[in-house]
Amino acid sequence: MRIAIGSDHAGFELKQQLADFLREGGHDVEDLGTTSDERVDYPDFGAAVGRAVASGDNELGLCVCGTGIGISIAANKVDGVRAAVVHDVTSARLAKEHNDANVVCLGARLVGPEVAQEAVHAFLSASWQEGRHAERVDKITALEHDRPCP
Repeated sequence: MRIAIGSDHAGFELKQQLADFLREGGHDVEDLGTTSDERVDYPDFGAAVGRAVASGDNELGLCVCGTGIGISIAANKVDGVRAAVVHDVTSARLAKEHNDANVVCLGARLVGPEVAQEAVHAFLSASWQEGRHAERVDKITALEHDRPCP
C-alpha cells in the first residue's frame, strides 16, 4: 500500500518511527516532511498529506503533530479527505470501519511509539463497513461541496 506521511516539528520523531514501521511492513511510504525537529507550521504538512491522498497518488495518509488535532483539521480542509485523530487501537479501527477515514492522525505528545504503531496497524487492517455508516459518510461528503445533507 502507498501511504503519504507528514508531521510538524513536534511529531517529527514519531513520524520517522512510524515511517520505518510502515516500510518494515512492506508499505511504500511517501514522506512529505518535515525533515527535522526545527519549528514548522503543521497546516503545511496536513494539507500536503491530504492532497496526496485526495489526488489518488497515495491510498492512505498518516499525520503527526503534538496532539494530532491541528494537523487533522488542516488535512480535513482538502476535499475528499476524512482525517481522524486516534489515540489507541479502538479509535483507529473505528475510524476506518465507521467513518471510512483515509488519513489517520496521531499526537506525539499524547501517544507513545508502541501505542502509535498498534493504532496504525489497526487502522491499516480494518475495513470500511459501509452499511448504516455509508449514509453518514455521504452527509460528510455533501458538506465538502456546501450542499444540504442527503
